[in-house]
Amino acid sequence: MKLPEDALLLRIFIGEDDEAEGRPLYEAIVLAAREQGLAGATVLRGPLGFGRSSRLHTAKILRLSEDLPIVIEIVDAAERIEAFLPTLERLMGSGLVTLEKVRVLRYGDGPSAASTASRG
Repeated sequence: MKLPEDALLLRIFIGEDDEAEGRPLYEAIVLAAREQGLAGATVLRGPLGFGRSSRLHTAKILRLSEDLPIVIEIVDAAERIEAFLPTLERLMGSGLVTLEKVRVLRYGDGPSAASTASRG
């Protein structure tokens, strides 16, 4: 798959304990993105954060927290991201969803400059 240079970044902010369809919400979102053929998705787990309720969620040992912040990032062509939004709406309850225009400089599995240089 080739990504256009001008693409969109879909960023989804949820809680670790959020669920959809009997599984963690972050997992349901990533699997749905894969099923719809999006270029890829990354799930990031945050050690500290707060949202609309201003309740602090932290991973500090002395203050065990549930529901740590989760961010899911997906980059793809604008039309593919837009086509995914109804699926996302169906899966999500609360959370924050943002879109940003991004410039894709590299996507793929070609040799890196470092590996090419080491061969010479």
